[in-house]
Amino acid sequence: MNTTHVEAESLVTDMLGRLDEISGVEKVLCPPFVSLVVIKTLLKGSSVKLGAQNMYFETKGAYTGETSPLMLAELCEFVILGHSERRWHFGETDEVIHRKIEAALNYRLKPILCVGERVEENEAGRAEEVVHRQLQAALKDIRPTAGLVIAYEPVWAIGTGKAAGGEQAAATIKFIRNSLGELWTKDMAQDLRILYGGSVTGNNIAEFISESEIDGALVGGASLKAEEFLSIVSQTAAIKGS
Repeated sequence: MNTTHVEAESLVTDMLGRLDEISGVEKVLCPPFVSLVVIKTLLKGSSVKLGAQNMYFETKGAYTGETSPLMLAELCEFVILGHSERRWHFGETDEVIHRKIEAALNYRLKPILCVGERVEENEAGRAEEVVHRQLQAALKDIRPTAGLVIAYEPVWAIGTGKAAGGEQAAATIKFIRNSLGELWTKDMAQDLRILYGGSVTGNNIAEFISESEIDGALVGGASLKAEEFLSIVSQTAAIKGS
């Protein structure tokens, strides 16, 4: 919940030219709802794609203040679902997130499904148990889809400046990939993109991206600074670009 639509337009304008020149990686911006239309216009003709930060699972109706997949389908390609802040601040359950995944896929939106444990769960050695439960619940009866993206974001690392180490994040992401292999197929799980999110910066991105299990990053506060975000994307392209 940052930037007015004027500030969002200025931020994207500041970095779009250089961002568009970076090849070999997929680049997605997910601004607040109020900025989707103006940012969609700015991105037209560029290599940068657009996503939303959340959505509701109903198409329309008496759900004042919510945004439906039908509304988003005309504006963007991706949508973030199950973000830790939605789970913990707004009480979104695994069942709600499952229904959102279904609705997004029905309207050909690509979900960026977030999973991750809280600090007390991590300290109790329950990280794998928690992310396994979240994956199983969110993807129950969901057919394998190449459009899905998974983001591992340990709650204790969101906005705290305390990122997981590269090896630690890679180990959990490997577990996530194996869990998806059991749910679907190993080949499907291997091809699925799994990101790390949690206090990613230009100073630590290489530590994560250098790990073979980590395909990219879900960037938070650092994306509000044009030079910082450009550094993250350019370093990722240098290491992962193809």
